[in-house]
Amino acid sequence: MTATTDGSGGPVRAHAATAGELTDIHAPARPGGSDALGNARRAVALSVEHLLSRQDAQGWWKGDLETNVTMDAEDLLLRQFLGVGDAHTTDAAARHIRGEQRADGAWTTFYRGPADLSATIEAYVALRLAGDLPDDPHMVLASAWVRRHGGIARARVFTRIWLALFGWWSWEDLPELPPELIFLPNWFPLNIYDFGCWARQTIVPLTVVSAKRPVRPAPFTLDELHTDVRQPNPSRTLAPALSWDGFFQRADKALHLYHKVAPRRLRKAAMDAAARWIIERQENDGCWGGIQPPAVYSLIALHLLGYDIDHPVMKAGLESLDRFAVWRADHSTDAAGPLRMVEACQSPVWDTCLAAIALADAGLPADHPALVRAADWMLDEEVVRTGDWAVRRPRLPPGGWAFEFHNDNYPDIDDTAEVILALRRVRHPDPARVEAAIARATRWTLGMQSKNGAWGAFDADNTSPLPNRLPFCDFGEVIDPPSADVTAHVIEMLAYEGGSDHPRTRRGIDWLLAEQDVGGGWFGRWGVNYIYGTGSVVPALAAAGIPGSHPAIRRAVSWLESVQNDDGGWGEDLRSYDEEEWIGKGASTASQTAWALLALLAAGERENKAVERGVAWLTGTQRMDGSWDEPYFTGTGFPWDFSINYHLYRQVFPLTALGRYVYGEPVLAGLSQRGSDG
Repeated sequence: MTATTDGSGGPVRAHAATAGELTDIHAPARPGGSDALGNARRAVALSVEHLLSRQDAQGWWKGDLETNVTMDAEDLLLRQFLGVGDAHTTDAAARHIRGEQRADGAWTTFYRGPADLSATIEAYVALRLAGDLPDDPHMVLASAWVRRHGGIARARVFTRIWLALFGWWSWEDLPELPPELIFLPNWFPLNIYDFGCWARQTIVPLTVVSAKRPVRPAPFTLDELHTDVRQPNPSRTLAPALSWDGFFQRADKALHLYHKVAPRRLRKAAMDAAARWIIERQENDGCWGGIQPPAVYSLIALHLLGYDIDHPVMKAGLESLDRFAVWRADHSTDAAGPLRMVEACQSPVWDTCLAAIALADAGLPADHPALVRAADWMLDEEVVRTGDWAVRRPRLPPGGWAFEFHNDNYPDIDDTAEVILALRRVRHPDPARVEAAIARATRWTLGMQSKNGAWGAFDADNTSPLPNRLPFCDFGEVIDPPSADVTAHVIEMLAYEGGSDHPRTRRGIDWLLAEQDVGGGWFGRWGVNYIYGTGSVVPALAAAGIPGSHPAIRRAVSWLESVQNDDGGWGEDLRSYDEEEWIGKGASTASQTAWALLALLAAGERENKAVERGVAWLTGTQRMDGSWDEPYFTGTGFPWDFSINYHLYRQVFPLTALGRYVYGEPVLAGLSQRGSDG
């Protein structure tokens, strides 16, 4: 993890920015010049060297995946609950958490974002577990901030679940989630496959936790975090009975009554079925879906069902969590040891395919050993077994790639499309192997198209509106509807595979054209935000043969020109997901500037002054070692609710954009001209 400092070695403590504060935090690494192409060539050479130096010997790349301190706090709470904590881990995690605290005592969920109540409560509790005292100055600030903003009663459900595990909150005051949910057939509303895969993997173990309602005696109270200790959960007015919210609120009350009378044999059978479901989805390395949240709740659920810490399933799960930890030195003046940051996920497949694309588009020969090693590693990572996606597509043969090192249950469409585009840039010594993998992946991708002609990330037609209505689901997006960015990547891939005129491709293009925002951009589901969506869609449309003169592309170009910052770069704050005034606005970043340039270049705007200014911003802010700095978060897990700083984005996307500026649009090695029959 790269620490962001204020110039003196200490972490920046900036207030939450407003839409009008578009201050560029970067100082140019070297003076700009009028020779944009020459500067771009030099920047490309430096960046290629830097990126090659970061490749693992096995062929993959992986940058840190930075989120927020709730990951670290919940890791410590899990270890406390299971009784497996150790002083070294706790102290290092606490140092990281303290280092992320703002001057007002709160914590945020993304760089320079607004303070967040749930993150602050979880960070505070984790520091109490680490030995910090309520009357320590930084803890006094934190507890006062929590009380001013409503106390624990106003925290999200998941935060209060963690507190309930230790008796700091009442299970009776939490939404009910019965394990009998596992028995609902796939066609029934609110069955587990109506949820996105990340929510599904989390909710199934949580049904066991909700049924068991465990309490481990807490080592201290949290009275200082309540606005009124005598009434920690003030009553709320029920919504009208005929509204969805009102219906689910009343249904939750009924489920609380059911909890008291649930038939024992039925409940036990449901929890046993949930345990089997969880264990069947444990990956070979011990994790669940390659992401941290399902792992922690699965471990708790299995432990409650009698799996002891030394059971192979539990041991493998705990060992997998240790691999999510990033250890780094603490460079502050009063450093007392290392810092430990927990990644919510790891992104080697995504990082590797993007790095391969960047290097190839920057002029690296198609048979360069680094690209061949990357291709070999990606081919080894192909998913060839059936996963949960087959519930909606039972006759579809497997294929494709997942995001993580180990995740055979949940390949995703976005990674699959980008891996194919990366493999097509490599002249591999075994072309038959590449062709076979791409054929399987293309067939799988086409089969995962949703009814509306677009693609989601993990499942087809995962669009039920009901899961988001549940009182339990206040932690972010819990369904996986089609998105413009994923659909665009698929269209781009299909176009390069010779399928521009295929009916499935045309349906996807029609969907993208209909989804364009009135301002000219496209919403970005997995990256921030309209700049990411537009930077994905325009290259895809161009690859599929849509001319630069098309009205949709002209509107996109005009919009990008209108939101370019005065310094020549582009940036968009995460608050654009929640507040329209932020759309296209934010401090310039390397990745977002690159996305804007990719769209403009694909639209045929190479001679546009906006492109020249954007290229100048990238070349002027590049570090002497060929890298870029980017403290701002430009990725998402859930738009607005869970934000990500992919540390490799700041390297791969600028290199791709500069490479295409210097060398033109990519020419893929071994380009297939065969249209798919779907």
